[in-house]
Formats: sequence, C-alpha cells, structure tokens
Amino acid sequence: MPFVMFDWITGFLEESGYFGIFLLMALENIFPPIPSELIMPLAGYNAARGEINPVGAVAAGTIGSIVGALPWYILGRVFGYRRLRQLAEKHGRWVTVSPDDLDKARKWFERHCGKMVLLGRLVPTIRTLISIPAGVAEMNFGRFTLLTAIGTVIWTGALTALGYVLEDHYDLVGEYLDPVSTGIVVILAGTYLYRVITHGRGSRTSES
Repeated sequence: MPFVMFDWITGFLEESGYFGIFLLMALENIFPPIPSELIMPLAGYNAARGEINPVGAVAAGTIGSIVGALPWYILGRVFGYRRLRQLAEKHGRWVTVSPDDLDKARKWFERHCGKMVLLGRLVPTIRTLISIPAGVAEMNFGRFTLLTAIGTVIWTGALTALGYVLEDHYDLVGEYLDPVSTGIVVILAGTYLYRVITHGRGSRTSES
C-alpha cells in the first residue's frame, strides 16, 4: 500500500472520527482500492488511544459498509437476469459464460445465496462483488441487508480488535492482508483471461 494513501487515511480519520470511518468504509465497498484492512485497524488504534469508542468505531464501519454495498445490489437488481442472459448470448466470450452457464449458476446461487453473502463479506475483494449476483438473483432485500450486516460486523470487529491490540503496530494488519487481497485479484484476473481464451472449446470438441 503506497504511503501516500496510508498517510491520507490516517490524517482523515484523525480529523473526522466516526463520520470518517463511515464514509471510507462506504467508499471501500464502492471503490475497492480504498482498503478496510487499513481503515478499521487504524480506527482500533485510535480507540486504544482513547480518541473514539471501539464499539462506535465498529458500528460506524458496519453501517458504512452496508450503505456501500447497496448500490451494487441495486445495480444487479435493476440490470436483471434477463438482460444478463441476453448479454451472455451476444457477448459470451467476453463475459466468459454462456446462457446455460448462467442458468446453472442462478440455480446454485439461489440454493446457497445466504452462505455466499455472509461468507463473502469476510473475503477481500469478494465482499464488494458479492452484492451484484445477490441483486441479479433478486435476493430478498431484508435478508440481504441482515446477512451483509452480520458478516460486516464480524469483519470490521476483527480488524478493529487487531488495531486496538496492536496499537502502534496496527499497520502490520494491512501489511499482511494486502498480499491476500492482491492474490485474490490476480487469481480472478487470471481466471477471466483463461475463460476468454478457452471459451467455446468444449462445445466445439463435442460437435466434432
């Protein structure tokens, strides 16, 4: 993580307190490069110094994350499954799925959507993206919000606790979690490229 962003987050949270935690965590869910792995440990560090209450920090971070997750959920719901299927029919190679793939994925997600939304909040990068399929699948809004809140409380609470315990060494949390986030992004990008390159090979082989 570049020191410029680290210093900016540090200064912003020191000046804005709970509102700053709320705002940055909302943006973190909309614009992933702003990392909760630094925001919440720093909030925990400030709580350890007595500047804010740790429960208030977790509450602000959780509410911010929920607010940030809603635009992606709404986008998925507005775009809808029908449009997504039409997109797969026209541009299957670039979205790397066929209409049949989408049908199977939808059925699987409908069976496991609760677990996916809950556990997805605990995985870097995925916690932002998981809102989109939840919206496309028209997951109940109340259930989506509740599961998002539960998973987010666990995530923000753990990071805040680490920052609180580590105090002056809270930056180590980001140092160790950053490679995990980067690794997940690399794996997702590599998987996408592989699917683009190999798209349609299976069907062509079976036809021959």
